[in-house]
Amino acid sequence: MANPFVHVELTTHDLPKAKKFYSALFGWKLQDTPMPDGKTYTMINVGDGTGGGMMTAPDPGIPPHWLPYVAVDDLAASTKHAKELGATMIMENIPVADFGKFTIFKDPTGAVIAMWQGTGKM
Repeated sequence: MANPFVHVELTTHDLPKAKKFYSALFGWKLQDTPMPDGKTYTMINVGDGTGGGMMTAPDPGIPPHWLPYVAVDDLAASTKHAKELGATMIMENIPVADFGKFTIFKDPTGAVIAMWQGTGKM
């Protein structure tokens, strides 16, 4: 399948509560990873299928939400194409250590989605 969903991320204001809820509900294996800014990113291992992560919202004005990531081969070209098709950029070509980079945007209907270009080191 071209351009599959590769990661799903929860942003929340109560990370401990979310971790307790989802691990109890689905049996997900969670692993906390320290981030350079001193915060924690929790990786979600679901076994088979697309995994993800959880984090505390960086701003109190951001509502809790799930964000799907779609794999692309060329993030810069895909970001440009999304703009040409009417997308509104939220964050563009953001590096994540040496694991890859992402773009987050709103589609023309207002729905938010992300694209991910990995380096293969994850």
